[in-house]
Amino acid sequence: MRWMRKAGYLKVCCLAYLKLFLLASTAFAQPDPLYTLSTPLQAAHIAPISQTDLFASEDVLRFKLLIDYKALLKDRGDERSYHPATIQYQEQNGKITSVNLKVRVRGNHRRDPSVCKFPPLLLNFPKKKVELTAFAGVDKLKLVTHCIGEKYVMREYLVYKLYNIVTHHSYKVRLCLIDYEDVQGSKKTTSSYAFLIEETESLADRSKGTIMAKELLIRMDATDDRTMAKLALFQFMIGNTDWSVPYRHNILLLYVTAYGKPVPVPYDFDYTGIVMPPYAKPPPEIGITSVRQRIFRGYSFPEEVLEELVPFFNNRKEAFYQVYATSLLDEKYKKQTLKYLDDFYEIINKPKDFERHIVKAGQQNERMNVVVKGLD
Repeated sequence: MRWMRKAGYLKVCCLAYLKLFLLASTAFAQPDPLYTLSTPLQAAHIAPISQTDLFASEDVLRFKLLIDYKALLKDRGDERSYHPATIQYQEQNGKITSVNLKVRVRGNHRRDPSVCKFPPLLLNFPKKKVELTAFAGVDKLKLVTHCIGEKYVMREYLVYKLYNIVTHHSYKVRLCLIDYEDVQGSKKTTSSYAFLIEETESLADRSKGTIMAKELLIRMDATDDRTMAKLALFQFMIGNTDWSVPYRHNILLLYVTAYGKPVPVPYDFDYTGIVMPPYAKPPPEIGITSVRQRIFRGYSFPEEVLEELVPFFNNRKEAFYQVYATSLLDEKYKKQTLKYLDDFYEIINKPKDFERHIVKAGQQNERMNVVVKGLD
């Protein structure tokens, strides 16, 4: 191929709420002393919350979530209910603010108690009553919790930050430190890291796009070539095979007028080689035995698109690696991850390996038309 010869070629009830309000009005433990951590863009710290765009800051968001945890964690079935809850946080002026909301368990695989001891949650805010709070403008927010261990939360959070480097057509996330307090007093208050995910409507507004209905069957080759190629190579980089465009499995499609075609946006990165939770197994359709094994899931792309891929990822290598310069990751995992990324860059920067792992794999995928339906 011509591009391979070029030198340097290169993701419910009122009583319950009253009880929660009274509990939330009791003395609120002061936050831990400020401490720093490295982030992809700047140093961040735990600080009192200000009324700004929830996802505009790199500060760790500290708050208390009060709820009946026994009732919440038992309610994991297909017909799940919302449970009354209160979020309590400290503002910059020292004032303690309480926000009443509803919470329910969410997710597919991760709401299974055999997978996650503490499942992901959906926070449902009363929009008109939070206008003067840190959650102004939000409706429903996904909260990714510690599941089986907060180290996996941190790993998945950082994958979202990686994809933010690839494109602004990506979900923003906000790291949180949450004090989980049981209103029944039957569980000891615990603290753990988690992260919030931007609402899809907010992402669509930022992208000047329209959310495309899942019922519309759209093939990968009907999406914007350049965005799709970058997404597919990014998924290869992080060891993710658990996604599908036509079945919208862990993929959102936005119709962005400026592109004239659907723009794919990935999410849910726990089933990846770079996050590596013990429950993660690759889809059986793919034919691999470990999520650490990389397989390119994209199709074949025009030559001019392929020519841009390697330089694009090479230009972002330093930024990708800097994401892992955080004190909240253990050194063993950092070393493993940087080696995993090293292996990726070795593949894409060797013309023969790129041809075999990416170009020919894409051509084969297009012929075989292997799709992953997932659990959605």
